[in-house]
Amino acid sequence: MARTTTYLELSEEGGGAHKFYEVVVDGTTVAVRYGRIGADGQLQRSSFPTPVKAEAAAAKKIAEKVRKGYAPATPGGRAARPVTRRQVTSAPSTARAVAPVLWRFRTGSSAFGIHIGDDRCWVGNQAGDVYTLGHDGEVLARYALPDGVKCLVADDFWIYAGCDDGTVYDLSSKLPFAAYAIAPDVDIFWLDIREGVLNVSDRSGGITVIDHEDEYQWARKSTGQHAWMVRADDHAVYHGHQQGVTAYSPDGSGELWHTRTNGAVLFGWQEETAVYAGTGQRVVQRLSKATGALEATYRCDSAVYSCATAPDGRHVFAGDNASSVYCFDADGTRLWKLGTGGGSALSMQYRDERLYLVTTDGSLVCVDATPAAITAAEQGSVPVATDVKLAAAMPAHTPATSASAVRTVTAAPAGGVVVECIQEAGRVRVHVVTDGFEPSWNVQFPRGIREVGARYVVDTLHPAVGGFYRVRGEIRRLV
Repeated sequence: MARTTTYLELSEEGGGAHKFYEVVVDGTTVAVRYGRIGADGQLQRSSFPTPVKAEAAAAKKIAEKVRKGYAPATPGGRAARPVTRRQVTSAPSTARAVAPVLWRFRTGSSAFGIHIGDDRCWVGNQAGDVYTLGHDGEVLARYALPDGVKCLVADDFWIYAGCDDGTVYDLSSKLPFAAYAIAPDVDIFWLDIREGVLNVSDRSGGITVIDHEDEYQWARKSTGQHAWMVRADDHAVYHGHQQGVTAYSPDGSGELWHTRTNGAVLFGWQEETAVYAGTGQRVVQRLSKATGALEATYRCDSAVYSCATAPDGRHVFAGDNASSVYCFDADGTRLWKLGTGGGSALSMQYRDERLYLVTTDGSLVCVDATPAAITAAEQGSVPVATDVKLAAAMPAHTPATSASAVRTVTAAPAGGVVVECIQEAGRVRVHVVTDGFEPSWNVQFPRGIREVGARYVVDTLHPAVGGFYRVRGEIRRLV
């Protein structure tokens, strides 16, 4: 049977949808590629018992898209639309002293993403580079993603990067994988992941929630645009935008509360009972998670680009657009203000008496935040910061986009868990083969390497809330 290709596009005026959908039928195989116009997009393959069933499945997919407004088009006929890059300015600090920087790593491009874990630091920049470093500043690994990294988030063991190509990448194993494909017309600003459920805030002020199978759950549109904050817990999803912070029920069934903040929200943080919103009107505001009531205000001298807290909110930190960082008591009393020594902090995280910043000049900066070091800095005595260098020969790990990119083994190693890709209700799912697991549960698994009948071996599986398994460790193809 001849190979057939159907290419469709949906392009709306005024900055709306601008995406393509391509279906290729080759014998018993159906390959679907989709994404933003001008990008490579995501690829999914499915196998069917006969060519007739493959053609029928493809026709159904095409008809669904046509009903949604897609129309036949010629690849390359429309140009790609630019992705929003956060436009930031950084003035010199007005602080009288400079923070006690222990070490600084220059990534080479403006950086937004940061996560500080138990054993390493993560930083991602607008060039698509993600680096991991030890707490002493030693560079351990480098990942090269296809587009700029907006943010890095952790969900227990798993580390994810939200990328400007509309994809969220899992960086937890030896090879990065595309874990979630956001709708091509959603311009990612920030994201949070909890128990495998992805929450995305975007340029238009919307919030989109996607489950562990990379399938749409619900979406809402806020009253304000440019949603730079989304945080989630068991009780709500907290969404910060130009008009304040809105809390939604986890299932999207309703709005729980809305609080208008003093200025547009530019960054968000959360603790167990409160969320923190940094705004363009020079404040961080603490809101009750239960009611949205304003509990405290932390006043800075310029627009707040980022904020963070010490455990339980006993101290609150902020970074402004004038290259300064601040520390406050829980009640709002300012304890200190110091210059960063190199740009404004676009993201930050506090851990073990150190304050980690990523800045407009593309640096990951480690600040000694102990009381003694801060007092010495205020008096003009700071350590000589180590300028961390990247080893020229360090390889860059690129995303695995197909099964051929995955290492193969002929037998499962001791302790390994075998999973299998199966066809179920028109979709390719992954179930566990190894005994001792619930066989009816799905396994959260990279879509790019799913092939019906293929078997893989993983290091371990962890049960998640909602009745599914999550992969931890290396994924290998079993042949």
